[in-house]
Amino acid sequence: MFDYRNNLKRILNSTEGDEKSLKNSLNAIKLVLGMTGESSERVTGGELDPKIIAQINTFLQGITKLIEHPGNKDAKKTALGALHKLTFDQNITANFGKQLGQLDQAIQSSEETSSVVNRKIFEEALKPKKEKVRDYRKGRRYTVIRALKGADLINDNGEVVFEVNESQIHDLNLKSGDIVEAIPLSDGLNEAEVLRVVGYRKLRSRDYDKIEDFKYGVVQGNPGNLSVSRNIHGERLTINHKPVIVGLDSSYYQNGSVHLEDGSIVDLAWYTGDVRLKKDPASAVQIRWIYETEQPKRISKTKKEKSSRENTQKLTQLDMNLHYQRVGIAVGDNQNEAILEGIVNRYNGIAIPIDAFEGKKKVIENQIKDLDIVILVTAFAAHDSTWNIREFASKYHVKFAVSSSKGYQAFERALYRAENGMPAYEGNQRLEYKMLKNN
Repeated sequence: MFDYRNNLKRILNSTEGDEKSLKNSLNAIKLVLGMTGESSERVTGGELDPKIIAQINTFLQGITKLIEHPGNKDAKKTALGALHKLTFDQNITANFGKQLGQLDQAIQSSEETSSVVNRKIFEEALKPKKEKVRDYRKGRRYTVIRALKGADLINDNGEVVFEVNESQIHDLNLKSGDIVEAIPLSDGLNEAEVLRVVGYRKLRSRDYDKIEDFKYGVVQGNPGNLSVSRNIHGERLTINHKPVIVGLDSSYYQNGSVHLEDGSIVDLAWYTGDVRLKKDPASAVQIRWIYETEQPKRISKTKKEKSSRENTQKLTQLDMNLHYQRVGIAVGDNQNEAILEGIVNRYNGIAIPIDAFEGKKKVIENQIKDLDIVILVTAFAAHDSTWNIREFASKYHVKFAVSSSKGYQAFERALYRAENGMPAYEGNQRLEYKMLKNN
């Protein structure tokens, strides 16, 4: 008969712990087993003992699954169980005892690879969120009249029927004149839930008060002394062509949870016809929205200097310089887009928005092929486009990372990982982000 023992020894001795080596060894073992002949002790009627065949099959199934999914607990348990049963056979132990012991240790030490971890995080991030069930048949149509915060819904007679909070207005980007369908939130209250936008009608100037706003203002200062004078692009807040510094109340909370602090990003608004704009414009300005960002804390210099510049506070900053690389920001709409662009600009990059809801592969490919870096914000991306973005980033060797949320810090860290060749997905991994030391 064909003596396969030395062949198996050589295969097991040359097997490494990486995935490619394990696959090659598995194929070689299958080939050798297919060449085996009869054994006077373990063969009857020209066939191997059925028990040995069953144990080998179980072992091969377990080891195959373990190669496909490194570190998988079920696969390790199956492979080890079958391996231990094979060692009960004296002939197998006598010929392959040492090699089987080494294989036992290799299986036990199998761990999840970074690619497996990344795939799990990626798939988790792409799980579709359950959408709220809405009965559009119950909605009635109203016209939106924007306020500094929130809006009024009026009927065809010009009467205010409901009020809508700023959260809904912000999410839907509603403006005065939008026609919406809405239903009351509960009996006895004049608040409503907007179901959808169905049209627009031009209002007469006397039908509503005109409003101006200042988007993405950066809050600076200490508790009790907060103010806004510039936005994330460095543009000054101006009212009637004059620079204005608006003081803010640090005790202000949005929806009872989001509060103001040094580094917060806010939208401000004021009525253009407010009489206070002439003498005290700052008093006419109100906070319209506080963005739920994970902005870094600001730190102040500890040394006491006479110069006021040396006592100002600075944003903490990662140790990174993009050197004017083209950074594609893959988002689905313009929500928070300006904030993300501001982060790229802060690190000397050139921000280029990518429509992650555009499902056509050719369009996405043309957007990505000339970029240096792509950051995918999965909170805004369509499922199909997400895979296309990842595919083309790999094809054109574009540095790639994923921000699983729209937070300031999450995006900034994703940018750092892409630039420094770190894992695309952060997940639960402990990664080091070096901070820029202030001199």
